[in-house]
Amino acid sequence: MRIAFPAALLLLCLQLPAQDAALLSHFDYDREAPLDVKEAAVETRGGMKVHDISYASPKGGRVPAYLVAPSGKGPFAAVIWGHWYMPGSEFLNRKEFLAEAVALAPAGVVSLLIDGPIARPGHVVDQTGLNEQQISDRVQAIVDTRRGADLLLARGDVDAQRLAYVGHSYGAETGAFLSGIDRRFKAFVLMAGSLSDQVTLKSKELQDYRQKVGPDKFDAFFAKYDWLDQGRYVSHAAPAMVFLQYASQETFLTPERSREYAAVVSEPKRFKLYDAPHALNAEARRDRIAFLTEQLKLKLTPPRVIGAVPDLIQPPAPKPNK
Repeated sequence: MRIAFPAALLLLCLQLPAQDAALLSHFDYDREAPLDVKEAAVETRGGMKVHDISYASPKGGRVPAYLVAPSGKGPFAAVIWGHWYMPGSEFLNRKEFLAEAVALAPAGVVSLLIDGPIARPGHVVDQTGLNEQQISDRVQAIVDTRRGADLLLARGDVDAQRLAYVGHSYGAETGAFLSGIDRRFKAFVLMAGSLSDQVTLKSKELQDYRQKVGPDKFDAFFAKYDWLDQGRYVSHAAPAMVFLQYASQETFLTPERSREYAAVVSEPKRFKLYDAPHALNAEARRDRIAFLTEQLKLKLTPPRVIGAVPDLIQPPAPKPNK
């Protein structure tokens, strides 16, 4: 399966306003390569068809994903969902937003829910600090999501002017990069994510870690991968609208630090703080769906349907190493 992009659209996708366009080369891939979409199974949930699919990753291997599509011919809006990377959660994978995607399908949304690299079969986490795997995983997550946009926009029932991204935690950071790299997205919901290395590096936690691993090693690593600072990209998200959702019951992503991250994001944007842990809550979900409904011009989703989406459970904090 090959994607043919109009020249104007391809040019728009390559632009990175007001900053060094050479940064884009780190996230480039062969747009002419076949997507090689394969379907493993189909399940019915809430009256909607959930397709268990995979497609070829430009970085090697395959990208497991769920595709949820409403019935009819469209044109439909489309949303890509990026999950959190929360240790101890059974939803550290594409299942995190599945119930939400199913609830939104009747409103006219085609959803793609991707397993990030860490959630894929055979992935082994490198536990050492400042390792190269965390860099390659990050780039793969971004590129695989861009490829997911290719997949959605190749469908005849998707309106290319109504594509959004929703990401939580690590998924929010992926969205921050996308917002400055890929102009095909009209709107972003970024939930409880670190959105600027420059803000993060000022924190006591990172400065303590710098001393632990050694200032020379730490500084060299961050200098080498300066191009992976989310703030370089999310500060140029415009004209896309960005909705920032943060939680007040956080030890690192405190309300004060959340506002510092929000200040980096370009206008137009919205910011809201919720009385919740990192998992956020039902109020955030209602606001998120209302935002998508507005931005993507969706049919209204009944409150009872939104209310039936189960809350994400916050796992207990890991015990500190002795």
